[in-house]
Amino acid sequence: MRIEDVNKVLILGAGTMGHQIGFLCASHGFDVALFDVSDEVLEKAMARLSRLADRLVKRGALTGEKAREALARMHPTSDPVEAAAGADLVSESVPEDPRLKGRIFAQFNALCPPRTVFTTNTSTLTPSMFARETGRPDRLVALHFHDVALTNIVDVMPHPGTDPEVTALVEAFARAIGQIPIVLTRENPGYVFNTMLSEWFKAAQTLAANGVALPRDVDRAWMGVMHTPVGPFGVMDTVGLDTVWKITDFWAKKLSDPQAQKNADFMKAYVDQGRLGVKSGHGIYDYPDPDWARPGFVEGK
Repeated sequence: MRIEDVNKVLILGAGTMGHQIGFLCASHGFDVALFDVSDEVLEKAMARLSRLADRLVKRGALTGEKAREALARMHPTSDPVEAAAGADLVSESVPEDPRLKGRIFAQFNALCPPRTVFTTNTSTLTPSMFARETGRPDRLVALHFHDVALTNIVDVMPHPGTDPEVTALVEAFARAIGQIPIVLTRENPGYVFNTMLSEWFKAAQTLAANGVALPRDVDRAWMGVMHTPVGPFGVMDTVGLDTVWKITDFWAKKLSDPQAQKNADFMKAYVDQGRLGVKSGHGIYDYPDPDWARPGFVEGK
């Protein structure tokens, strides 16, 4: 299959990343099926898509007409048969659990055409962890996005069983949606940027979980010395504390790392209170006016 043959993109998971990826594809002329098992989640996703479109128009990234055309190409559905029909490329953004990803891909392997390429947006797992379960391991590759409203860098990471032609197709697809692909030559949990980001998060969590300093003071130290507009805990709020906790907890258990488990438990306390970050209005900070964005935060005023 050539990039010219890719017309319909299926997004599995309409959460924080899924709806952004879907809109990005739609804004570059692809028809998009946005699938989730919950109609309530789909309704919320479409509302967030409208806000995302407005934000991009205000920034001058899209014209109002292009934004409306993109939204018209988005087709939310909780019907897996409808979602899979005619799909040329799948982008999966379900929670960071290899067994869950394997089950979802297996379900859609039975529904999608044989030509369909499967991609995963996993943040820290590797495709080989669930490649066999997909039913088409040669047509599976990681295509990992960051915050599409802020950056156009994506990771393309094949696993040992990926057909090189599939990797080349996904690289071409990334360019077709305006992204700059970073193609990895071997599997690496966390790709390139996320490997560095995870270590940054771990250092900040360790300081807070061990009672060395409060999260806000960890951020103030980083922001003050590095002259950045936000610190590690502020970034975690943007990612979503539930996502940060799941990733931290998964690797803590997998590696039997006591400090990482302590860090995961520290994050879980926020999740249990419903403080999920920017998306819930409350996380380490309260939104839409977080402390770290206020003048004088670094100086402690």
